[in-house]
Amino acid sequence: MLRRAAYRLALLLVGTGALSVLWGCSRCSGKSEDLPIDAGSPAALSLSPEKAKQVLATVGSATITLGDFAASLERMDRYERLRYQSEERRKRLLDEIVSLDLLADEAVKRKLEKDPRVQLQLDEALRDELLRDLRRKIPGPDRLPAPEVHAYYDAHREEFSEPERRRVSAIVLSSEAEARGLVSSARQADAAAWGELVLKHSILRPPPGEQTPVELAGDLGIVSAPGQATGAGPDVPEPVVRAVFAIGKVGEVYGEPVHAKGRIYIVRLAGRTAARTRTFEEAERSIRVRLVERRMDAAERQLIEQLKERYPVTIDQAKLAKIKVEAPDASPNLRQDLQR
Repeated sequence: MLRRAAYRLALLLVGTGALSVLWGCSRCSGKSEDLPIDAGSPAALSLSPEKAKQVLATVGSATITLGDFAASLERMDRYERLRYQSEERRKRLLDEIVSLDLLADEAVKRKLEKDPRVQLQLDEALRDELLRDLRRKIPGPDRLPAPEVHAYYDAHREEFSEPERRRVSAIVLSSEAEARGLVSSARQADAAAWGELVLKHSILRPPPGEQTPVELAGDLGIVSAPGQATGAGPDVPEPVVRAVFAIGKVGEVYGEPVHAKGRIYIVRLAGRTAARTRTFEEAERSIRVRLVERRMDAAERQLIEQLKERYPVTIDQAKLAKIKVEAPDASPNLRQDLQR
């Protein structure tokens, strides 16, 4: 009976992918005067114990009560609760929850909950619900002590330093002679003339019919200086990055063709963003979110360790080592990658 109840819950949780909406938020077809919905405060606080027991619907032997609906509203974000002030909206959701409950009953009658794949989905849904319950007990970003947030900023200032970034544009060629012949014209060209040169000569020009502004022709993206991990522009060859950072002004072209990966680049500095460090005020919100995430991760790890102490885990490493997962249609190289 317990497994059946858990299975019903799991099916409802994973049935549409809207966890907080489906299980509880669908459970209401009562009139507005039965359940005053305040988008800013938990609905259950408005219910007496007697009202909480009122049955909104029955599905076989199961009941959906007003208290079930109110409790689910407590779990929701205040803005999410705004969606359920409409009686018609609640009725439609109740129809959906009834349909899901009927399907869950039928699935149990067909013993589908015994399928290992279904049991895995059940376990995953219940795990996610447990972790959500754990996270609800952790203070939100706005409740973190200000000294703790300031201390993080002071100790991690490098995280909030943004390096200089440059937008690089290029005419890409396969002929050294053609490249040297174009350098002079490219250095004298304004943005529009540069775009025309790209469209006429570059082997990486946009395909016919693509609506790209001529001034953006040849754009390779934004890069940071060589050695900078942030925004390094991995698709731009390093010699091209070095060249664009050797250019003095936006709009200028590097004086020599640049060889990289079998191609020849005429490199132009199309834009530049100066290096800067975000102030504490600019970084505060992201720091608060990061600290909450850390607390969540620590709480999850602590719970798992506590459960392992309560329920000792043993693993047969020899049997685990003998398990082979074949990829019959994969190439030998892909199989090696999968085994790493």
